[in-house]
Amino acid sequence: MKKGKLVLIGPVYPYKGGISHYTSLMYQALAKTYDVEMISFKMQYPRFLFKKEQKDYRNDMFRVKDTQFLIHTANPFNILQVGRKIKAMKPSCVIIQWWHPYFAPCYWILENVLGRKIKKLFICHNVFPHERFPLDRFLTRLVLKKGDAFIVHSRSDGRDLCSIKENPQYRWNVHPTYNAFKIKNMTKEQAREELKKPQDAKLLLFFGFVRKYKGLKYLLQAMQDVKKKLDDVELMIVGSFDQDKEEYLRMISVGKLEQCVQIVDQYMPDNEVEKYFAGCDLVVLPYESATQSGIVQIAYGFEKPVIATEVGGLPDVVIDGATGYVTPPKDSKALADGIIRFFEENKSEAFRETIRAEAYKYSWDKMVESMEEIMS
Repeated sequence: MKKGKLVLIGPVYPYKGGISHYTSLMYQALAKTYDVEMISFKMQYPRFLFKKEQKDYRNDMFRVKDTQFLIHTANPFNILQVGRKIKAMKPSCVIIQWWHPYFAPCYWILENVLGRKIKKLFICHNVFPHERFPLDRFLTRLVLKKGDAFIVHSRSDGRDLCSIKENPQYRWNVHPTYNAFKIKNMTKEQAREELKKPQDAKLLLFFGFVRKYKGLKYLLQAMQDVKKKLDDVELMIVGSFDQDKEEYLRMISVGKLEQCVQIVDQYMPDNEVEKYFAGCDLVVLPYESATQSGIVQIAYGFEKPVIATEVGGLPDVVIDGATGYVTPPKDSKALADGIIRFFEENKSEAFRETIRAEAYKYSWDKMVESMEEIMS
């Protein structure tokens, strides 16, 4: 017997990216005990705002069966119609993924159609966007002040939420782990054979869409010190570039890093992710700013330690000296010291044991518990 009816709103396959993966996994977790209607977008972003391809049909492992692709985010008449359809379903709660103020007009219309009787739970991947812009605070407040309950994934997002809504009803729950990428259950040795990497190499991984705020330049600067101290070290940069790729290529050339840095400039299909995480020794997030990052959780799904910077919610999930290291942002020397220390002190197995011990905290079962507390 299912507990009740929920409507879940957000991107799912074939939309690309971490929030699409997250929404699919949330659906699977909730559907174990609830009757869940999955509603996604028939148009997510207009082309002039998001010029890259928004969908990826190469692998459907995150497909949610019977998803209704209904919402055109830029068409108010469509949004009104969808809102009425959701209201007619009589859900006990509508769960909405929130990550960017672009969606504010769309969600504001939906909220007003749904009215006060239907509970609205916002999953805040970031309260404010990574890259701030004029009116972002106004647009965020416009929508979130009408929300009834909230889940945030970092303490900093909790503070941001409290800055725009008085006494919000919310829970802080760390970002659940993406263990769904373990398709073949590859060993490190098998992954390195597929990657054509030496078995004894020291492999670092920077993964995901390359944007300025992710601080890749500091990692490249750090690599100049790392290669002086460590033999057979290599950094894999895996992800498509937003802009300024030439700047990074210049840094690699000037620093004479060509032999120890590999760039795989593409959005990685879901079924290709495993080999990079299974094959690496250490995942590095040298971010200049952040709220949280799903990359840490993919790493933990493969029991891989993480070096991250002390920004946003990253110190909430990377336990310094236990599951990895936390270093100051924009500090290439501290980053290099952390990488060198990891290998020189042979911390891999000790960190893996702690990641295993912390597994429940990062589970979807724990996430559903937090949602049930706030929905009741």
